[in-house]
Amino acid sequence: MSDIEETQLRVRLARLELEHADLSRAVDALIQVGGDILCIQRLKKKKLVLKDQITELRDRLMPDIIA
Repeated sequence: MSDIEETQLRVRLARLELEHADLSRAVDALIQVGGDILCIQRLKKKKLVLKDQITELRDRLMPDIIA
């Protein structure tokens, strides 16, 4: 992987992590105010998708090398 590709992946990873954190705060806020259950479920599902993408990017950036 080239340095440019690695940098692009790290930027994408940072954006996904930020979006995941934003969704966490939104879900927490909606739960506190008794927001729409369906909306909360959708946000939680999106969080799970983002978490999978984050894990995949981390694995690409830091492969598990068995010594």
